[in-house]
Amino acid sequence: MEFLHNVTIVTIVEVFFWLIAAIISIYFSIGNARLWTSIAIGFCLIFFSQAYALNPFSMYHHLAAVHYVISTIAIIVLTFGFREYYLFTRTLEITGSKRTVATLTVGAIALSALFIYTNPPPSDYVLRQIRMIDNANWVFLSIVNFDMILKIYRQIKDSPISGGFIAFGVAFVCLFLWKGSALYLQVYQWDPEWVDLIEFLGGASNAADFPGRIAFSMSVHQAMSLVSAMTVGGSFIYLWRLMR
Repeated sequence: MEFLHNVTIVTIVEVFFWLIAAIISIYFSIGNARLWTSIAIGFCLIFFSQAYALNPFSMYHHLAAVHYVISTIAIIVLTFGFREYYLFTRTLEITGSKRTVATLTVGAIALSALFIYTNPPPSDYVLRQIRMIDNANWVFLSIVNFDMILKIYRQIKDSPISGGFIAFGVAFVCLFLWKGSALYLQVYQWDPEWVDLIEFLGGASNAADFPGRIAFSMSVHQAMSLVSAMTVGGSFIYLWRLMR
């Protein structure tokens, strides 16, 4: 299986920690009824989007596009979940049902996949644009989530589980750096996908003029990819221990 040659130990470790986050968030959702539903669905979708690296069919452009869309939907659902949690800490009320949240999420993914598969296979350039949109959403919503978690912490700072939300705050800083460094490279057209595309088309790139910035951004992106997975998974383990 040739696709396994491109899978590194780091990738497996990252997927493992995202799996931990997904499993524990589902456990919280079951134990706390509606409160953790959106958060659990969001982290499950992030796990699926990260596990895409282990997919033997990941080279197909239609599937790659769906992967990026799922990643975008994941952070949107996750943001909605933390907003629900914050409102709950203020009002002790939660609206909606698990079925409604799950149905709307599945519906959004299904409609997005239908749109992608009823159109021609996305080119490398189109995939890059989709990925850039995904990264932009993550960068913006990571800031929103960090602010939301600070507000949640202020509401529950005397609770035994408040430390778990400090850990979540750290995790979203790491997520911001992970996606932000990738977006920075894409905006300035220094990302490997763009450089390879330009070289293939015989065009020119100014990437060679800024090797230091590019190398630093790539290092931040690669390091934060692993650290983000570990901090999110670790945050859930820590919160689980606090809630026992």
